[in-house]
Amino acid sequence: MNEFTFSTVADVLVGPGTSAQLGDMARGMGITRALLVTDPGIVQFGLLENAEQNLHSNHIAYTLYADVVADPPEAVVLGAVKAAQSFGCDGVIGFGGGSSMDVAKLLAVLIKGEQTLQEIYGVDQISGGRLPLIQVPTTAGTGSEATMVSIITTGETTKAGVVSRSLLADKIILDANLTLGLPAAVTAATGIDAMVHAIEAFTSVRLKNPLSDMLACEALRLMAGNIETAVKQGDNIEARSAMLLGAMYAGQAFANAPVAAVHALAYPLGGNYHIPHGLSNSLVLPHVLRFNAPQASDLYAQLAPLILPATELPDDPLAVSEMLAEHFLALAADLGLQTRLRDMNIAEQDLPMLAEQAMLQQRLLINNPRDVSYDDALAIYQQAY
Repeated sequence: MNEFTFSTVADVLVGPGTSAQLGDMARGMGITRALLVTDPGIVQFGLLENAEQNLHSNHIAYTLYADVVADPPEAVVLGAVKAAQSFGCDGVIGFGGGSSMDVAKLLAVLIKGEQTLQEIYGVDQISGGRLPLIQVPTTAGTGSEATMVSIITTGETTKAGVVSRSLLADKIILDANLTLGLPAAVTAATGIDAMVHAIEAFTSVRLKNPLSDMLACEALRLMAGNIETAVKQGDNIEARSAMLLGAMYAGQAFANAPVAAVHALAYPLGGNYHIPHGLSNSLVLPHVLRFNAPQASDLYAQLAPLILPATELPDDPLAVSEMLAEHFLALAADLGLQTRLRDMNIAEQDLPMLAEQAMLQQRLLINNPRDVSYDDALAIYQQAY
């Protein structure tokens, strides 16, 4: 066995209704004045109510920052830092989707005032400490609650990441009740996003290890077995719970064995056309699977029984890889997602520009089981078109 390092969150509280214990958890961590980071939709739909009541009952003062948007820009982060510093926060709670949790990670570092946002972009650039951090996801997809990465929009179509073990939360609450109201399309896209995390972690050529493999496999088993029920029977708490746990497992896996070409080709779609991240991944996934098959088919064949448990699979790993590609195309269509780039009002003449931008994602492409050139990226986009 090769030497490896595995890092993850120390404590996870799992169960329907557990967000009502947020104040108990925060008090146990010594938090007395919290910053609660979320988005307007979470407030509108009343998802914070039980958590807020428990904060009150534990006499924890808090200020609500609910201005997080999808693909959060730097201005959102900097505005929240000012609000938190003026309130005197001694702890941060991320409550929402991936964007809220990504912002919460950065705020836990930046509120201390030891470094600026510009100084921590990149890998392992955080040199100081941070405030206590709790993450409460409300979607089963990004896995951000369990990762050490935060992605911020820096320009019209550009993003930058902060990667550091300092961003790993102290505690996570997985409350499937918070996901019951998610629309079917969001459930579908975020669910496939989490499945991509697991697939890419399992096939990553860098830092793949036995623990990440174990988590990726269990994530795929849970999500493949429950995604259709979660989408089509949105009030099914068992399916919702399985999806939420699977998404965290996938997050733990790719936090240690990083994602690759699917994400590299998905990012330009989100940056240029504001396509939700999960849907961007879903649009390119089948075509990247086909591209990677010459190098990764043996690994795909190991995952296939988890994704297609009721299907008789051939002995040929390349044939199994093709079955997986076809399965994900059919699954997306069955769940009501768009399956072609042309469905997203993307002009065919934009594909070379997308390929150029995908090639800038070298921090992801170096993890891919097959080298990706500009011509390869363009061909994948053309197949997805």
